[in-house]
Amino acid sequence: MDETDVEQVTLALLDAAIDKDSKVQEQVRKSMLTLGKQQPDRVLAMCQDYLLKHPKLVVSHRVVILQTIELIAGCSIEEISSPRIKSIISLASEEMTRSKEVIPDWQQAASNILVAVGNKHINDIMEEILSKFQPGVLPHFFVVQTLANLSDSNVYGMVPFLNAILGTMLPMLSMAKQDNMKWVFSSALCHFSDSILEYLANLDKAPDPTVRKDTFSTEICAAFDILFNNWLQSRESKLRLTVAEAVGSMCHLMSSDKLEEQIPKLIPAILSLYKKNNEHYIISKSLCQVLDASLSMGSRILETQLDNLLIVLHQQVSAPVDYNNPPTVKNHNEVLRCFSLLANSFPDRLVMFVLQKLENSNERSRMGSLSVLRHLINSTTSTMESKKLLILASIRQPMADQSNKVKKCVVQVISAMAHHGYLELEGGELLVRFIVQHCALPDTYQRGDRPTDPEEVTNEALRTICDNTLHLLTTTVGRLADVLWPKLLYYLTPPQYSNATTPLCKSLIVLGNKKKNNQEPSFNIDFKQEVNLPSPQTLMVRLLMNGAFPFSSRGHGMPSLALLQILSASIHPKTESLWEKEIPPLLAILEETTTQSLNKKHWDEKMLKLLSKTLATIDDDKWVCQLAAEATRYLPTYNLALEEKSFLYRCIGVTLQQCFNKEVVKKQLQEILLTARHNDAVEREGVAMGIGLCANSHLEGTLAKLDEFGKSDAFKKSPSIFNLLKDRNDVEVEKVKSTLILCYGQVALNAPPEKILNRIDQDILRCISKHFNTKDLTMKLSLIQSVGLIAKAISECVKKQGYIFTRKQELINVMLDFIKAEPADSMRTPVRHLVMNTCANLLPLDPALTENESFDLLKVCVNSVLSLPPETHTPEKTKEEDIVDPKQRKALYKDTLAALQELLKSVLARDPTPDGLQSVFKHIESWLNSGQDYERERAVTATAHILAYYLDILTVKNMVSFHNLGALLGRLSPRCSDPHPAVRAAAMDCIYSLLYIQLRYEGFALDYKDEAVDSLLLLKDKLENPDYSVLYKTCSDLTKVMSKRLPQQQLTTLVFMLFEGLVDSQTNCCRASSVILNTLLKNRGGGLQELVPEMLEVLHVRLQSITEEQVRVAVGQTVLILASQHLQTVINTLVNQPLPYDSWTCEMWMALGADPIVANQIIEMVMEKILIMAPYVEMKGPMLRGGTTKVATNQSLAMTCGLKELLLNGQSQEPAVSQFPQLFSCLTVRLGASVGVSAPKDSAKHTASLHVAGVAADALRILLARAQLDEVMKRLDEDNAWDAMRELNTHITGITLLARAMAKHAGPRLPAIVECLCPSLNNIYECQRVTVTAFFSELLNHHVVTELMLIDVLMNNMMERISDPCCAVRMLSVRGLGNIAIGSPEKVNKYAKELLAAMSSGMEEKDDPGKLITLEAMSGLSKVLLHLDKKNVHLLVVYIFMKIKPFLESENDEIRCASIHLMGNLSKFGSGEPVFKDQIHNVLVSLLLHLVDPNPQVVKACKYAMRVCAPVVGSEQITTMFQNHLHDDKSLHYGEFINDLTKHLIQDFPGMLNFYHISVIQFFKSNWPEVRAGAAMFIGFLLGNLPEEHFSHLNMGTITKGLVMLLQDPDPAVRVKAAEAMGHFH
Repeated sequence: MDETDVEQVTLALLDAAIDKDSKVQEQVRKSMLTLGKQQPDRVLAMCQDYLLKHPKLVVSHRVVILQTIELIAGCSIEEISSPRIKSIISLASEEMTRSKEVIPDWQQAASNILVAVGNKHINDIMEEILSKFQPGVLPHFFVVQTLANLSDSNVYGMVPFLNAILGTMLPMLSMAKQDNMKWVFSSALCHFSDSILEYLANLDKAPDPTVRKDTFSTEICAAFDILFNNWLQSRESKLRLTVAEAVGSMCHLMSSDKLEEQIPKLIPAILSLYKKNNEHYIISKSLCQVLDASLSMGSRILETQLDNLLIVLHQQVSAPVDYNNPPTVKNHNEVLRCFSLLANSFPDRLVMFVLQKLENSNERSRMGSLSVLRHLINSTTSTMESKKLLILASIRQPMADQSNKVKKCVVQVISAMAHHGYLELEGGELLVRFIVQHCALPDTYQRGDRPTDPEEVTNEALRTICDNTLHLLTTTVGRLADVLWPKLLYYLTPPQYSNATTPLCKSLIVLGNKKKNNQEPSFNIDFKQEVNLPSPQTLMVRLLMNGAFPFSSRGHGMPSLALLQILSASIHPKTESLWEKEIPPLLAILEETTTQSLNKKHWDEKMLKLLSKTLATIDDDKWVCQLAAEATRYLPTYNLALEEKSFLYRCIGVTLQQCFNKEVVKKQLQEILLTARHNDAVEREGVAMGIGLCANSHLEGTLAKLDEFGKSDAFKKSPSIFNLLKDRNDVEVEKVKSTLILCYGQVALNAPPEKILNRIDQDILRCISKHFNTKDLTMKLSLIQSVGLIAKAISECVKKQGYIFTRKQELINVMLDFIKAEPADSMRTPVRHLVMNTCANLLPLDPALTENESFDLLKVCVNSVLSLPPETHTPEKTKEEDIVDPKQRKALYKDTLAALQELLKSVLARDPTPDGLQSVFKHIESWLNSGQDYERERAVTATAHILAYYLDILTVKNMVSFHNLGALLGRLSPRCSDPHPAVRAAAMDCIYSLLYIQLRYEGFALDYKDEAVDSLLLLKDKLENPDYSVLYKTCSDLTKVMSKRLPQQQLTTLVFMLFEGLVDSQTNCCRASSVILNTLLKNRGGGLQELVPEMLEVLHVRLQSITEEQVRVAVGQTVLILASQHLQTVINTLVNQPLPYDSWTCEMWMALGADPIVANQIIEMVMEKILIMAPYVEMKGPMLRGGTTKVATNQSLAMTCGLKELLLNGQSQEPAVSQFPQLFSCLTVRLGASVGVSAPKDSAKHTASLHVAGVAADALRILLARAQLDEVMKRLDEDNAWDAMRELNTHITGITLLARAMAKHAGPRLPAIVECLCPSLNNIYECQRVTVTAFFSELLNHHVVTELMLIDVLMNNMMERISDPCCAVRMLSVRGLGNIAIGSPEKVNKYAKELLAAMSSGMEEKDDPGKLITLEAMSGLSKVLLHLDKKNVHLLVVYIFMKIKPFLESENDEIRCASIHLMGNLSKFGSGEPVFKDQIHNVLVSLLLHLVDPNPQVVKACKYAMRVCAPVVGSEQITTMFQNHLHDDKSLHYGEFINDLTKHLIQDFPGMLNFYHISVIQFFKSNWPEVRAGAAMFIGFLLGNLPEEHFSHLNMGTITKGLVMLLQDPDPAVRVKAAEAMGHFH
């Protein structure tokens, strides 16, 4: 290659080095580097020349070139000649120092060259640099910078020069006046010192091992004086920092005397820098180096600086550390290092200092002191040994700090102390307490809140740290076991530590297990000796209570029970074997349970059972009495956790059951009643349950104590000196009374049955009945509950002995008064459900209620509950305290509705007869038809429950008529379609129960299963999602079952009720009524004939207002019966209905399709009319727009609409199929005539909304469905063909898809269709000719037409249409002719002459605005060629090739694609022909470059054409390449492909290289940037792979010129490829 070409290219790359696109810049550098690596001398010379010739180049451009030189020098330093190295050094030196001003980017780039070269040629570099580093002359900034960087990158090369450099530099220091020079000298001295220290540290590897520290100390000391005395005081902070850094590095090289002499000045100077600078890391690092150097040489004078040093270091260590900002972290670590260094030399002073600083209450100061203390405890263990007690005493002050940040630091110090043996010393227990206290912290934030201060230590975070610390101390510090066991037990009982229970128990379990396994005597705890610990009774109560509420206090249940088991021997020896058996199963339950899944009631019972068994096992009255007393004393602990306190009362009750000392029992009951906080409902309930449980063993004593308490001062409203209940006011007296009332109820329930009945009237009711007139809600609720408990107790007793409860009605009336007093519009209290539960408990007791009493009871309760607003409704409040929590409200509603159902069952149980049922149902009946979902749901659900219950308890002793069956079915069956799912399900349950009740009354056995009635259960599932068809079927099936089981005499009632149901408040129920009605009328409609006219009138009116689809369908069926008798009248009426049809008219048309004979007549009539009527009229458009618009004729449009509706009826299938070909053809042609046609406008209605073509398309679609052409439908839907057919611009595509689907899936139907369509080809309406031609054209694409012998008919029709006046028809006919090659390839040669003639004329078509005919002709010819015999084409190959060639570069993607494809298909006719081979080579470059065409279809065509032309090319390797790599589905790595291909072209066609490269260069001007970039790549690889001897074949000048031009292309991708190609010029 000519040198000038390389130079031209290098020059172009140098010009492009600062291209505005970063990718181009990157590629330019790569290419420069590639060229530079191949020919470093020449490229470096070019770079030098470029810089010399362009002295005024912009700095950024110079920088890029200098960076390129640096890269080449770095990579190819070995290959560069010595003269070139010298000239590069000289150039870089000159560039670096040309400007006296500092221009960082430029001069740095030049400096970097010197550093890169200096790694190999240090002597040459030093010779050059030192020439610019002359004594007495201030050097250039970057000269000094370069020396500094060289000392870093080449330590062993530079250190030998440093003595001389320092000698020259020293006088210069005093000449430096500007800060930047001072900075660079300081930086250099820092680097030099570091390099010397590194050299001295690695003397064994150094070239000159004789070098010693004192070689440099004189110069370093002299430099130190200037830096320290003069420059460190600079105002410029950057300079001060660099000087400080240098001073730190220089200290190690100074003589001991000099350093000792400087310390008194040096340390204060460095410390003062902290105030002047924001960046402290460098100062701390420097200080650390100074201290290290001073302490290493045993400085004595350092101690004098200590006070000031410590103060400043403390300020630094107290500064906040931002872990996202590494310098602050590094600074902190350096400061701690300083403390470590000082601690080793001055331990006493340092510790005293830190401990004094701990007394300072400033948060930051304390945190700093604590972090130093922790660091010292961990890092200087031996030094700190003697200071332990002092540190222990001093840590107390920060322990009292309120800041969580300080506390976190304290915990970290305690952790360090624990690991170094501090906690065993006196005072260590305070540190343990501190950890435990903070394990018990409450949460800082509610869920979802977030701290705003990123440094904040939340309670949660601090608590987690303490949890982990306690665990760590327990598990990793073995010697702490006796410090922690058993002392940690102390923290389990005080309430302030409750949140720490979980970590405490876990630690105690670990310690206990360890001691137990090692059989240590300290495992057994002597509670008498350990005076600070809680008693075993208190401990047991606390741990059992924790177990009862396992998920409170961070899940303390499991650890508490596990600890209880471990402590068993210490609590009481007898518990050991019991708890070993009982506790593990409880733990297993908790393991499987969550807060949500725990059944609290069962769990409470298990815990009380455990307590009871434990007390029975202990069997020690004194121990049990003490437990009762301590548990009672422990009650106030739970004042803030009332659920827990309530449970503790029950535990006390269970304990008192096992207490045999009556005095103790009496005393504890007194204590409980006096100390209870009666104001709280939960506590009142707890007290009552506890006292009730006690009564199980001590009935007499308990009743006596309650009686005594009832008469005590607690209930006197006047103040009394002896008032035992302090400061009670009137309200609270009511609350105390409430407690007492509840106690009586619980006593009744829990007392032994044999003892309680004779005490109920005289002792219990006597005491509570005096409160019946109260207005106080609390007392009301207590009374209701108590009466209910008494009723329950009586029920239990009367199972064993008879009893007449004389006060029953009195109690019921009291209860009802309570309900009546409740507000009707809201439910804020549990009064309703408690009253109903109580009434349900009272009802079974004798004597029975009278009819009126029963009526009143039901009326009050039913209306009070069913009328409640919905659960989610919130009434307008008057008082804030009346607001009920949504969860509570939900529970309240649920309980109330359940209570009502139980009450209704209780009433029904007293009279289980049809009349008894009616007496209950009449209270609910009016609610069934309510407009409110929730009221209907409550009513139907209640009905379902009572009917199911009625069926359960029904015993038929004699044949009775179930006289209310029809009325009940009529009321309930429409509800099976209620809009509310719950109502539907419940209604079906009602009908199921009703029909089974009827079967029982008919005499069937209890176990008889009726198949029809049982089928209702299956229907119930279908009601969950009532869509149109499911509802229709379900209601119909339901009716069949009902009519089967319904006695004749009940039918009238049922039908009457169903007529009422048509106007139900819920439209869904109207729908159900209509469906049920129709099903009944189908069986019994004969007798209603005379009512037909009246019914039609009603139906007409109803249909207008009925919106429900199924009701309309049901009514439509009725209409159908009438319409079949008056066909002509109906049709005339319908056709004249205004368009578009309303839904009523549509349904009428649809109904007509149900009778095949009638439907057949209508279809024939409509087709005849559509064929003879004009499809549209042309009307003049508006004046401004001009032109004409097509408007559909009314009659033809109405007929089409009617036909569409008729076909919608599934019954129209038979007539539609019998006339399928005629109907299909008629609708297809009608569709062609409707596209782009607008609907006629009517003055009354805006008919323009009707889509004329859409109606025809819909009708055609329905026809295909009726003909069951499912595959055709499926294909058309997938392809969105229907939308395409309706619109003018996509109509041809739509018809093509229709023909394709018919040919593939409905072949046998085609002959008749083609016969019906042929006449339309000569139709005067152009649109209809287009439609039919498009249909026929696509049919030719499928072989089925040959099989059906339609080929000749279709081909003849296509030939005729070639000369049609309509352009679209001509294009479609050419397409059709081409399609024969796909559909019937074996017929191609038969029509060869006609096909070639048609295609040739198509390619030359003049009247072809969008080149559509040309495109079809090329595509068609491509297809046809595949099947033509060689003899038919042989002479035309080159002629066709020449015709195609101009289209290869067409801007129309489709034409480009078709022409390339056609070229590929021509190849088989040209194989073996030299002239054809030449033609292929002529276009080869074009094909190769279009492999990166922007259009993917063109790329695909190129791949195909090259694969099939491959054998013609004349190179086996190229043929293999084309066939292996150019696959449609495989992606092509274009660069690799072209690279390999150029190698084969060079090898196999060296004579063609000239032609190829000229062809490629022509594409440098292509319209497509992708192709231009491809051409640049092609040339690049061609050059890269070309052997030297072939360069004579190429016109390098043109190539170079072309690439240089491309390097300025507007598209960056092209520029990148041009730069890449230039990289191959070597």
